Formats: sequence, C-alpha cells, structure tokens
Amino acid sequence: MKKKKSNIFNPKRTKKKRKYLRNNMTGAQIKLWSALKNRQLCNKKFRRQHRIRNYVVDFYCPELNLAIKVDGESHYSKTGMQHDRKRDQILNNLNIKVIRFMNQQIYDNLGGVLKELKIEITELDGSDNHT
Repeated sequence: MKKKKSNIFNPKRTKKKRKYLRNNMTGAQIKLWSALKNRQLCNKKFRRQHRIRNYVVDFYCPELNLAIKVDGESHYSKTGMQHDRKRDQILNNLNIKVIRFMNQQIYDNLGGVLKELKIEITELDGSDNHT
C-alpha cells in the first residue's frame, strides 16, 4: 500500500510564491543564507523559503525540525507580534523549533548568530561533534 505524502510542507499551489520569496530575499536573509547553504553549518541541510502549513519560514532544516525566521521592522508591531506568536505556536505544535533573529543581529554580528545556531543544532541533534 502506498503511503500518502504529507501536505503540510511545500504544497504545489505555493510554488510561485516561494520562488518569488527566494528570488527577493532581504539583505539579512542573503547574508545568513550564504553561511547556511551547502551544509556549511554543522553539515546540516537547510532549505530557504520553506512552506509549512500556511506559513513560510525563511530557513528550515528538516533533519532537525528547525525553522529560522529573520525578522524586519514589521514583526515588531502589535499585529506582527501577534501573528508571529500564532505561527510559532502552530509550528511548535508540529514539533518544529523556531528561532528568530532580527535583521540587525545578522548585519552586526553574524558570527554570534551562527554560534547561537550551532548551540541549538547541537542540542537538537544530541551530539557535540559540529564544526
């Protein structure tokens, strides 16, 4: 019997939107992506602009169920924060860990952001042999 494919990740109907988002990333997203792509961080595969249910996360590591969001100014309005809390709760209910960074953190301290991600990856992976 054929196993039915889960529809919560990257449904075909969202392909155009995800492609648009990948081709129009913010400067902070581009900077972080340059450090995540090609398994550069802890030999983990990250996907960019990955759809989960009705939400698109900036970066996602399926092996660890780890989502990374890069937040600009709009996320710090009352409405933005409410939307983010709701999204994070839904993702957490799917056993997906969400980590958020502000654009400015990435611009000013990419090394610190990567260090924080390495710590999180080590905890989620359960091993301590990451470079």
